[in-house]
Amino acid sequence: MGADHAFLYAADDKRYHTWNYHLRNEFGHKVFKIALDGGFDCPNRDGTVAHGGCTFCSAAGSGDFAGDRADSLEKQFHDIKDKMHTKWKDGKYMAYFQAYTNTHAPVEVLRKKFESVLKQEGVVGLSIATRPDCLPDDVIDYLAELNQRTYLWVELGLQTVHERTALLINRAHDYECYKEGVEKLRKHGIRICTHIINGLPLESQEMMMETAREVSKLDVQGIKIHLLHLLKGTPMVKQYEKGMLKFLSFDDYIQLVCDQLEILPPHMIVHRITGDGPIDLMIGPMWSVNKWQVLNSIDAELKRRNSWQGKYYNHSARGIYET
Repeated sequence: MGADHAFLYAADDKRYHTWNYHLRNEFGHKVFKIALDGGFDCPNRDGTVAHGGCTFCSAAGSGDFAGDRADSLEKQFHDIKDKMHTKWKDGKYMAYFQAYTNTHAPVEVLRKKFESVLKQEGVVGLSIATRPDCLPDDVIDYLAELNQRTYLWVELGLQTVHERTALLINRAHDYECYKEGVEKLRKHGIRICTHIINGLPLESQEMMMETAREVSKLDVQGIKIHLLHLLKGTPMVKQYEKGMLKFLSFDDYIQLVCDQLEILPPHMIVHRITGDGPIDLMIGPMWSVNKWQVLNSIDAELKRRNSWQGKYYNHSARGIYET
């Protein structure tokens, strides 16, 4: 690798810009992400924009590993924090509002929930998962205020840039809406993490690569690359039964992710690079539950290629990339 890339990822011995590496550089020590369920709903479930939710989304609103919404946020935080410390002795915390749509409420409700976690000892920042169609002006103003007081990320689920797929998965917003959401947040310097999913119904490898290429052009500072995993009880099961969904093989996924990493900006922070779900709900692909095998195989393939994140990034398509 070139000297700049070797320096950038050396501490993690990775060829892509990991979330863990970024947080250690930002704060100087280990930072745990604590996934919380803030008790929100989703406009794609409650009829605000649609019903039924995205077809891949679980009953837990993609917060299957978050805290229990029956508990207070404070109890969720401390329960998960204590579990983290069985593995790691020391660290600080990023509070991650993961389940459902975490700006789908009046600002006074958001303020009460977010502030209750920010005041917990050791919390250095917030990560808020939401949708681009849930960013009204007053919410943007509050997020801008938070961004001045703490280390803030907003996570937006794009999943795909292809409108045909968006209809199949019932995403209930288009790509233009997504780009408008990014623009609103970036006017205030708010960091954005874009979520994409590999393996959505009827998508080819080239379509998945096109999604990654489009993300590389956006003014977003991070990405989560998910593997589609099918869970029992989700609407996508019917699509699977109709033959509209074919699981990616282990080898195909490894090759695809490495191809995507090569075209992403070298400074874009990779928050996640695979996906899994509760094993008792998993329909497939079953290889996804062995996360470390996936991560190690991605590392090995990049090394085999003598490649790294951003190797083929088209710098001329955008200006200097800044985080």
